[in-house]
Amino acid sequence: MSGVSPARRAAARVLERVETDQAFADIALDAEIDRAGLSARDAALATELTLGVLRWRRYLDALLAPHCKRRIDRLDSRVLTLLRLTAYQLVFLERVPAWAAVNDAVALAKRREKPGVPEFVNAVLRAFARRGVRERRPVLPKDPIDALAVRCSFPTWLAARWVERYGTEDAERLMLAMNDRPPLTVRVNTARTTPEQAQQRLREEEGLSASRTRYAPEGLSVEHGARPGAWKAFAAGDVVPQDEASMLVARLLEPRPGETVADVCAAPGTKTTHLAALMERPGRVIAFDPQPQRLALLSEAALRLGLDWIEPHAGPVEELARGFLAACDRVLVDAPCSNLGVLRRNPDVKWRRAPEDLDRARARQQQILAASATMVKPGGWLVYATCSLEPEENDDVTRDFLAAQPAFRVDPPVDTPIPLDATGALRCLPHRHGTDGFTAVRLRRSQLVPATTGKRLS
Repeated sequence: MSGVSPARRAAARVLERVETDQAFADIALDAEIDRAGLSARDAALATELTLGVLRWRRYLDALLAPHCKRRIDRLDSRVLTLLRLTAYQLVFLERVPAWAAVNDAVALAKRREKPGVPEFVNAVLRAFARRGVRERRPVLPKDPIDALAVRCSFPTWLAARWVERYGTEDAERLMLAMNDRPPLTVRVNTARTTPEQAQQRLREEEGLSASRTRYAPEGLSVEHGARPGAWKAFAAGDVVPQDEASMLVARLLEPRPGETVADVCAAPGTKTTHLAALMERPGRVIAFDPQPQRLALLSEAALRLGLDWIEPHAGPVEELARGFLAACDRVLVDAPCSNLGVLRRNPDVKWRRAPEDLDRARARQQQILAASATMVKPGGWLVYATCSLEPEENDDVTRDFLAAQPAFRVDPPVDTPIPLDATGALRCLPHRHGTDGFTAVRLRRSQLVPATTGKRLS
């Protein structure tokens, strides 16, 4: 075991936890990298292996199936993890020697108490490794949607709904884009520095080149290297890891100096701190989250970034909103959702979700949005956003909200870096924009005061 690559050992541990304990891959991976004390190079490889296997899991199973005498879905989960891990290296990573990947898998298999496991792993992988690229094509199902889902390594139910909504060609492009390695993007903390200064600092201190992002003026795309948490610029509060689509959500709200702004689903604080940086002083940012431990992450981020006009409040929005009735100029609802738009970064999510999860998420989203609306002043703005592309969590929620809340209407900004659709919604699509998948819409409350006064607010 001492000769096994630390990166492969770490990836195997994380994949086992995801498979057997339903651990979240990103959290388990960070914890394992820290526990094992991996170098930057090994951490990068462990990340590539872990996320790569999760992205291409179904496709890898189809490739391996002809080489296994037993059905793939009946294999011990730990054995299957080693087979997938090695197959991914042989198929997708050209610089990895086949013998090294196979030898490490066999060595890791020796941890299993069951007799014959190392021999089985060795036999399957050596048979697989002998196959050429053309011979490694999976046997696809006859159903065209099922076949597309296997090729793109997606659940069939999700492939089917995207084909219905976008068409076969666009759906395939979307799924393949969701399987891409995402760029490393950071948001420059404009309350403390400028994009140009941050670029220079990353180059001088970390040896990393960074370029401006396409849509968000405070965004930088940075070449991959050490994890951002190890950068001096991160510790100093100059930059925050954040996808470009996520940056556009706060910009849609357009906070202004001197206003009271609320983020009602705030933790861990990435968008909250962005709102604070955009509005500058003087101003007030109210941040709600029902989980005190996650809210503590927001407080840490605000301290690091020097944004001391953020007020954290622990508790559900349905309770906390009562203390801020009609008190906010602008409110952000970045609602908890299926996360099906951020599969580039969290590929394990697509194997956890089922169609019925969307209806469950919608019910909770409707509750949060209704409570949040009570905080908006007459004439104020409300942005509803999710990191999902699914209509149940976006269009359906806003349609029902507007039907129940006639004081609100869609109020799209005049100019946006990504054109809004015919409904006034911002839709960030990985295969079209190179970002994560986000949906957001801006609403405005009427300036009319209650009919008993018959007056307008200025």
